[in-house]
Amino acid sequence: MAINVVVPVEKLEGENRVSLSPDGASLLIKKGFSVTVHSNAGLKAGFTNAAYEKAGCTVGDGYASADIILGVNPPELSQIENFPKDKVWIGTMSPHNNIEHVNAMEKAGISSFALDYVPRISRAQKMDVLSSQANLAGYKAVLLGANRMKKIFPLMMTAAGTITPAKVLIFGAGVAGLQAIATAKRLGAVVEVTDVRPETKEQVESLGGRFITVDAEGSKTEGGYAKEVSKEFLDKQKALIAEKIKDSDLVITTALVFGKKAPVLISEEMVNSMKTGSVIVDMAVSQGGNCALSKNGEEVEINGVTIIGEPNLPSLLATNASDLYGKNVVALILHLVNEEAISFDTTEEIIGGSLITHKGEIVNPKLLELINPK
Repeated sequence: MAINVVVPVEKLEGENRVSLSPDGASLLIKKGFSVTVHSNAGLKAGFTNAAYEKAGCTVGDGYASADIILGVNPPELSQIENFPKDKVWIGTMSPHNNIEHVNAMEKAGISSFALDYVPRISRAQKMDVLSSQANLAGYKAVLLGANRMKKIFPLMMTAAGTITPAKVLIFGAGVAGLQAIATAKRLGAVVEVTDVRPETKEQVESLGGRFITVDAEGSKTEGGYAKEVSKEFLDKQKALIAEKIKDSDLVITTALVFGKKAPVLISEEMVNSMKTGSVIVDMAVSQGGNCALSKNGEEVEINGVTIIGEPNLPSLLATNASDLYGKNVVALILHLVNEEAISFDTTEEIIGGSLITHKGEIVNPKLLELINPK
């Protein structure tokens, strides 16, 4: 009997993505799975019920017959209560920030896999939802900033005079930051980039950005994530940025530390030093924000500086984001399922890293360490 994968409607306000596109569903069906999609689950992402049916899906409520339930965001607590016991839920979860949902999964006897906990190793690249979504977010952040700026990005020579290119300052050269660099450069901006990891300098420069840093101990990565840096480094970095930010037309911040609140890199004083008409796009706003004046889900103006706090940039590109997300999901499902059985072998690195709850217990070592530090 085929394993049935169910795609519900996302309940989070402002979420336009769906956890599986028709193309992703088709890949699973070709591998022998059955796929049930709740009516209009993909509509906000541009995928109609007819598109899913053409891919071979059943459209309707499939919780009762579900083996695997998918999600982009953690399901509502009331949804978890209605999930059939001993079923599997797969999606992005940010478990350390949504411990109430983890506890509900634990109580309901649901086995949950967090895509955002998949180890960032080479053989799991196809499952790396953080990278697939951050790539789109970095692109969209530049477009949002460009739309709010009061000047153009490129150098332009006209009969009336020369327009100098915009100056863009980007915090962080991870996936989102690198895409932001590439996008801003394509639009003609002068781009400067700062990152606590000195090894990112080559990547920044390969995209045409100028890498700026300080002489102090930076940060290394662990499991693909940036770790916290010393106070000395942060103090020196802030002093350098305080000078650079005064001349910037657009500032994009992407700095996150896994399992912790985002570091504040732009103070109120720095914001007040910026030019009237300049823009900040704080991509870390959902985890506290890199700018002291950012507001989650809001756009604010402080002394002529616009600060954009959009917490879900991939949702603004829902068609592409859903397609890439769905392919990440498919890759994980195909890794988990062997001979029509779902593996929960936690000695396997990808399974052990992403499995959060199983058989009524929290089983993820990384999460347990975060919620019960020694």
